[in-house]
Amino acid sequence: MIINTHSAKCIGIEAVPVTVEVDIRLGLGIHLVGLADAAVKESLLRTTTALQSLGFRIPGKKIVINLAPADMHKKGSGYDLPIAIGIIAASGQCQLPVLDRFVVMGELGLDGTVRAIPGALPIAEMAARHGYSGCILPAESASEATEFRGIDIYGVHDLDDVIRILSAEEDCTDLIARRHGAGSMAASTEDPDVMDFADIIGQEGAKRGLEIAAAGGHNALLIGPPGSGKSSLAKASANILPPLCLEEALQTSKIYSVAGKGRQIQGLVAKRPFRKPHYSASLAALIGGGSDNIMPGEISLAHNGVLFLDEFCEMPQKTIEALRAPLEDRKVEISRLRTKVEYPASFMLIAATNPCPCGYYGEGDRCTCTPSRRMAYLSRLSGPIMDRIDIHLWLKPVEASRLVRKSKSESSAEIARRIAAAREIQRMRFDGYGIHTNSEMSGKQLGEFCRLSGQCQEFLERTIERMGFSARACDRIMKLARTIADLESVSRTLRTGEEPREVPISPAHLAEAAGYRLLDKQELF
Repeated sequence: MIINTHSAKCIGIEAVPVTVEVDIRLGLGIHLVGLADAAVKESLLRTTTALQSLGFRIPGKKIVINLAPADMHKKGSGYDLPIAIGIIAASGQCQLPVLDRFVVMGELGLDGTVRAIPGALPIAEMAARHGYSGCILPAESASEATEFRGIDIYGVHDLDDVIRILSAEEDCTDLIARRHGAGSMAASTEDPDVMDFADIIGQEGAKRGLEIAAAGGHNALLIGPPGSGKSSLAKASANILPPLCLEEALQTSKIYSVAGKGRQIQGLVAKRPFRKPHYSASLAALIGGGSDNIMPGEISLAHNGVLFLDEFCEMPQKTIEALRAPLEDRKVEISRLRTKVEYPASFMLIAATNPCPCGYYGEGDRCTCTPSRRMAYLSRLSGPIMDRIDIHLWLKPVEASRLVRKSKSESSAEIARRIAAAREIQRMRFDGYGIHTNSEMSGKQLGEFCRLSGQCQEFLERTIERMGFSARACDRIMKLARTIADLESVSRTLRTGEEPREVPISPAHLAEAAGYRLLDKQELF
């Protein structure tokens, strides 16, 4: 008799059904077919040993195990559990009447314990979408999927727990995974270990630029000498971002789940990611990759959050240029000979760099670099990359008097309130469009939501002719101006208590937006 056990495979952040077919008949040997990789083939020895340790017998017949569909590669150790259940059911050692109602995944230890697997959240989503009654996962992994409704997520510790559920002879509600910390999506994202904007002395212009960047999800580049506060400002931006909405949290959590990091979070990601890889990170670590199992990189782990790249000009040229497509398309496609995987990568880039190799250009006589060396240093950032960065901020060292007196400015909480209000305006504006921030607007949406008056059109035309901006830079100036106008609307609302309303883009907004494109100017050095 052929027994079918339902499992799944993750392709990117989506899971697709995989059926484990087990047939036992006259003959000898255990045969595994269905394009399984080495980890799956090794599961046969793990599975048979685990079954024997729990008192089950391995039939002395020919056991054929097929992973269907057979034209799709199967990877990982998560098929141990469905294979073991299939052998038990096909050999008639246990009656499992509800086997066809569940998706089963998990790695087996030699003693029959069930170990965690990556991708539990997409697997649970797939099970709910295909109408299964429940999903049986390792207890460590099941906590990732507790936010799903309409489907029971069981967290099991060993094979005996799985038999209990599938035999349907007793109440197993004690194995249903429970949420940890109800209402976590509304929890504050403030991190006490991250510096507050009020504790960063001076740099008011940079703070304004980062507030605009956070409000609209724009990319920013911080240029300045060592000790000017670039890293502190970038890290402090983690505390001014609003919490993730449910849709964003689900998508971000699926990325972490596929990457095997979901167990560290225990539920949905509530705080926007802040990733800060070292500048020596490889291309695969940043973009994602792998030969057998294509994993998400840092740009995907920063989805819906911030990617902070310190010492930007010290990164390998090939790695910097690989950011072109993700910054424009907000996704990354990783192609291999037999497969292509797409991961979302809609992140806010904050990059920081020194102005020259020695780091002190613009600080009197401290710079020891020649003009050619200075030009060559920042020229590592090509035109296409700079086109995709909306805000260029040049930081100067803080005056000695301000350092000594330590006068405080606005706190992160005050700035965060304005950003949250601006993001709410954008949420209502783009309702039904599948985007959340001004920076994500397409060309068509730009024409719809960034209409310019005749005066604004004349101003922008003169600015483009004078500065030599590209078409992409022009589009990004308009998106940035839209965000500046939204912040003006928020400030007016907070000051007067009026209802928030749409503020049209004005020449002042365009002028401020164009002023942030510092590196597009000629004769910088």
